[in-house]
Amino acid sequence: MRPGDWNILNLGNQNKIKASDFAQYEHLSYLAEIIHENKKLETVLGNDYMIAPDIVIYRNLCSDNEINFEKIFVNDAVCKKSDLRKICGGKPILHASISAKWTMRSDRAQNSRNEALNLIRNRKGHLPHIAVVTGENLPSRLASLALGTGDLDCVYHFALYELIEAVQEFGKNGREDIIETLDNLVGGKRLKDISDLVLDLCC
Repeated sequence: MRPGDWNILNLGNQNKIKASDFAQYEHLSYLAEIIHENKKLETVLGNDYMIAPDIVIYRNLCSDNEINFEKIFVNDAVCKKSDLRKICGGKPILHASISAKWTMRSDRAQNSRNEALNLIRNRKGHLPHIAVVTGENLPSRLASLALGTGDLDCVYHFALYELIEAVQEFGKNGREDIIETLDNLVGGKRLKDISDLVLDLCC
């Protein structure tokens, strides 16, 4: 649905790929080198600006032949700084950063939010999609991450429809509050099923 040379990497915990490997965050690698050489800067800035997502989706750069396939759009006189042109010598373009959390303890929720805020603050260029996928089954914990806007696109649950069914059944025993919480998250488009993630990333 969106042509291009795309890659999806499941990086896990022990990955060597960082956000700085992509066009919007390339400058962070230079910053890391400077800070590493200057201990005073390292003390002040730390390494909070470095982001290591669990899953990344990125687009490889295009050759001029690909771009000019049907008619001439680019040449040596125009688009000299475009991130998409391979000839400009840039890095791949980060399309999405996805944080995967099996459960959603309060500390894990804040980790995902901090990653998102760092991606927002430290970018040069357009902002990638920022999402969290989880299997958390407590609506209150889901709400601690999903409520509000501005940092995360959305939280995606790996079994949302089954969760809704279970919460509605459990809520009959005097726990209408959890039904209401989950209804608010789903109705407010802050919590979706993981199947929705695929099409949302086409935007």
